[in-house]
Amino acid sequence: MLTLTAAQLATWVAALMFPLARILGLIAAAPLFNSRGIPIRIRLALGLAIAMAVVPALPPPPAIPAGSWLAVTALAREAFIGIAMGFTMRLVFAAVDMAGELIGLQMGLSFAAFFDPESSGQTIVLGEFLGLLASLIFLGLDGHLLLVDVTVRSFEWLPVAQGPLLAQGWGFVAHYGITVFSAGFLLALPLIAALLITNIAMGVLTRAAPQLNLFAVGFPITLTAGFVVLILAMNAFGPVMRSLFEGGFGAVDQLLRALAG
Repeated sequence: MLTLTAAQLATWVAALMFPLARILGLIAAAPLFNSRGIPIRIRLALGLAIAMAVVPALPPPPAIPAGSWLAVTALAREAFIGIAMGFTMRLVFAAVDMAGELIGLQMGLSFAAFFDPESSGQTIVLGEFLGLLASLIFLGLDGHLLLVDVTVRSFEWLPVAQGPLLAQGWGFVAHYGITVFSAGFLLALPLIAALLITNIAMGVLTRAAPQLNLFAVGFPITLTAGFVVLILAMNAFGPVMRSLFEGGFGAVDQLLRALAG
């Protein structure tokens, strides 16, 4: 008959709960995994399944009693690592959302907004479209599987320990937030430039023919020009998003190196 001692059970629980904390932290913050369309029970079951699959391949955890305060601090440390990794990738999707907001504002579609349950706020329809397109590209590139793979490999680069995380790691996350503004603006720049030329042309036309009603003619022309440029830019959207996702995974690697020192 198989018998378990309290020491063996505590060792197994400790070996499982620390990787589980990091994996659940990633699922709570990473794009697609943190979607409100996925029930919490499924996310918990997914994190538990991944943790149970990778625990046998991980190095042995430190000898930390499962019911001690050291275990609580180690759990918080692992959860923060997972959240930082997921949040770093989430910044790439935030850049796409910002590009959609800028494009919709320039096209005059800022009033075409609806309540988005994902962000719990008003979202421009065009921004939601670009976000869905970026999610499909991310899934097509197996980005969700790469995220799980990076999380598993992070235990080799940054193993479970009791020590504090270095401050330059959190500084790197804050500095990488520049991507939201730089990449978002660069994604929207072709359409912004095209609409700027369109507005200048309409201004010259209105100056030459003052009797022309700019408010009646300008909006359809701006909207049509915006959609035409957007359709022409769709061919380049995939490669650009791929490079952004590669940069996001590279940023996760730099984050782990910064946290580990």
